[in-house]
Amino acid sequence: RSDEVAIINCIETGKALDLARGEVRTAVRYLRYYAGLADKLEGRSIPRGADLVDYTVRSPFGVSAQIVPWNGPLELTARSLACAIATGNSVVVKSPELAPLSGIELARACETAGLPAGAVNVLTGYGQTAGQALIDHPDVRHIVFTGSMATGRTVLKAAAERIVPCIMELGGKSAAVVYSDADLDAVVEAVRIGTYLNAGQNCNNLTRLLVERSIADETLERVKACVEGLSIGPGRENCDITPLISQKQREGVESACRMALSQGARLVAGGTALSVRSGYFMAPTVFADVAPNSSLFQKEVFGPVLSVTAFDDPIKGIELANDTDQGLAAGVFTRDIDRALWSADRLWAGQVYVNGWYVGGVETPFGGVKKSGYGREKGQEALDGYVQTRNIGIRISQPLSGSGNS
Repeated sequence: RSDEVAIINCIETGKALDLARGEVRTAVRYLRYYAGLADKLEGRSIPRGADLVDYTVRSPFGVSAQIVPWNGPLELTARSLACAIATGNSVVVKSPELAPLSGIELARACETAGLPAGAVNVLTGYGQTAGQALIDHPDVRHIVFTGSMATGRTVLKAAAERIVPCIMELGGKSAAVVYSDADLDAVVEAVRIGTYLNAGQNCNNLTRLLVERSIADETLERVKACVEGLSIGPGRENCDITPLISQKQREGVESACRMALSQGARLVAGGTALSVRSGYFMAPTVFADVAPNSSLFQKEVFGPVLSVTAFDDPIKGIELANDTDQGLAAGVFTRDIDRALWSADRLWAGQVYVNGWYVGGVETPFGGVKKSGYGREKGQEALDGYVQTRNIGIRISQPLSGSGNS
């Protein structure tokens, strides 16, 4: 049923059909990956002398409440659900009100696969009612949240009242530092997919392009040419720029563009809403000369908008990349491996991409630093956030003697 589920995903989110198909494939990979780790969650033995046996066990929390965003409803549900089930937790997913169907299809697949009744549950409804009731429920022992910083604060306050551990992924304002020796073809391709894929509605999308001044004009011209060549239309036609999820989302993107102009940024491309049949379309947008203290430089837009800022030396480029409250992803473009490693070590983000964007995979840990959240999803590291380590010590009344050899 993979193509059927992809079509459902495309219809409810508006994303390109090929992207929706990719989301189905990634969801399957998450399920298989964590199924393979389910019997590899091990404790350790601690030597404490002849009269003690001491070891650790890694135990599930119990009920894990998972609040999933609308931009990747199938993939992101599978990501946290698979990890929770593999570690022995049961799951209640609060599906996004703007895209609830993909999660329901995943729950049906879990039932068909033979998971025990009650292991996976999907709750639909609005965040203020269904979501709030879920995180307030006394049987919920663990919370996973992916979404905005503002909503994340609300979730954290409720969790703090009951002292419930959380995994929080709260978005980002990711920057790519482009040095003068960079492969500009790779930079432009990174912008194409990193900024404009899914109409820019990705938590770790490339929103700020920081370019060494000697190549800033050439880079900007090449980015502009790329943007002007992007196709715009419905997801079912696999266009490059598909509609935003809602009217409210588009209004927010338009507001961010107006604010950028009022704060002195130079509009290079786009900046306006589009009337393209039905749907909330926004023209792919590029702003240049974006000041570090401006709203566009500092705040997440969650739309197809790129800001471009020039810098004069590597240290300044890194400082600009780190000059936000968030730290989900960052990137560096250079042919010099020493400079790439130097930069990656100094970019304060949960994941750093070199000479590409979205370089991570199912197997690689993902999460933020600073106000982008805490805890990790993906990879083996994610397992740690879904278990509690407990210690068991046993005193032996009659210690065994002898060498132990037979």
